[in-house]
Amino acid sequence: MTRAKPIVGIPCDLRMIGAHPFHAVGEKYIVAVRDGAGALPLLLPVLEDPIDIDELIETVDGVLLTGSPSNVAPKVYGGPAPRPGVLQDERRDATTLPLIKQIVERGVPLLALCRGFQELNVAFGGTLHQHVEEIAGRFDHREDKNQPLDAQYAPVHNVLLTPGGRLEMLAGTATIKVNSLHSQGIDRLGQGLAVEAVAPDGQIEGVRVRDARAFALGVQWHPEWRFWESDFSKALFAAFGAAMNARREQSVR
Repeated sequence: MTRAKPIVGIPCDLRMIGAHPFHAVGEKYIVAVRDGAGALPLLLPVLEDPIDIDELIETVDGVLLTGSPSNVAPKVYGGPAPRPGVLQDERRDATTLPLIKQIVERGVPLLALCRGFQELNVAFGGTLHQHVEEIAGRFDHREDKNQPLDAQYAPVHNVLLTPGGRLEMLAGTATIKVNSLHSQGIDRLGQGLAVEAVAPDGQIEGVRVRDARAFALGVQWHPEWRFWESDFSKALFAAFGAAMNARREQSVR
């Protein structure tokens, strides 16, 4: 029996609630997958013994890498030790980083957002700035956590989209205005990645996997936040859904 909708695997964050570990994904990502990409969200736990990649790829039609309060552990890309109090999630790193190149190589559509965007860069051999706001000439890209969520997620700066790139094609324009809620950001671009969007301060904000067999895009901002209010965000999630449906049709032939 053919499934009516594609399945999107969403790796979780590991969160401690009291004395117990929980595996969690923000609701805004789940809603964007269901309503924006027209798919069924499947939350993937980040277990100490990670789920087998082959079994996972046989189950899902696409993967969404979400944002998170945690940072990618700098030891995985040769960076300096994190400052005290900076949240890490090495269980998530151990699940997502080996998974990314495998799903790209096998033509599984991938959409990577915020932390997921940073994971994508690291998986392809890139490095990260841990504190973009301290880099000379760069903006402070962090949100004001004292503001209500509507203000934190409001569009605050433009990004210039690469002419002829996939994001420009989706946007239908050379620039779009995006929200900004991150401290980490790309330092050295990963091998095989192409720049798709750049902030006015020169910070890379969008990439695609250059020779990917299927949809493989990442953005530093949060298009999932009230995606239905943005023509670009709607187009991005719709394109992700279309790529998954195209892959399913090919597999049936």
